[in-house]
Amino acid sequence: MKTIPNQKQLDHAGCQQRLLIVDDHPIFRRGIAMLIEHEPDFVICGEAETAAQAMQLAERLAPDLVITDISLKDVNGIELVKSLKAMYPHLPVLVLSMHDESLYAERALRAGARGYLMKQAPPDQVVTAIRQVLRGELHLSSTANFLMLNAFASGQRDKNTSSIEQLSDRELEIFELLGQGRGTSMIAHDLHVSVKTIEAHRAHIKTKLGLSTAPQLVRAAVEWVTQREAGRRTT
Repeated sequence: MKTIPNQKQLDHAGCQQRLLIVDDHPIFRRGIAMLIEHEPDFVICGEAETAAQAMQLAERLAPDLVITDISLKDVNGIELVKSLKAMYPHLPVLVLSMHDESLYAERALRAGARGYLMKQAPPDQVVTAIRQVLRGELHLSSTANFLMLNAFASGQRDKNTSSIEQLSDRELEIFELLGQGRGTSMIAHDLHVSVKTIEAHRAHIKTKLGLSTAPQLVRAAVEWVTQREAGRRTT
């Protein structure tokens, strides 16, 4: 769906930069559209709710920037970042997500994103992030910057990091949701996949983390999420 620019945008059409929004929640896409409407040098050229749609629109619309969530209706948003990077190496991507930046920011950057921001960020920070990424700069929140620089400087990670790092991006997403108290059916609904798919991911997670039973998996997930949240409160 292409957003029709208003008169203020048309007056600045010569210098507008085109943004493609990828998110499976129409309300959020509308919120970004309303934010962009107040910026005369930006226009939303298209919207997608799946990675497949995003790849098609990226080819057809040639946007200047893609803004994507982590959770999409088909594949993980980080996988979309990897696909976009492979097909369009010079197309910048900004990840704007509800998922904890301390978990996903580094993974997103490794995949090729130029910035990571959480959805609860103030509107002016979102606009700042868009501008920075379009200028070729990286954008992370001060919290994410601190966590990544501190980990780099100290050479240390959480005691469970070595095993957690074995998880794929989708497995980490599911592990986090388990730790937040979500059941298999609820996770399947939220991620728009089948219960069998989530069960298969749970089995892989157990194997990688050396866990034998479902209760052990849930307990490990809850403990891990609790530790991460406690760590964030002390930063």
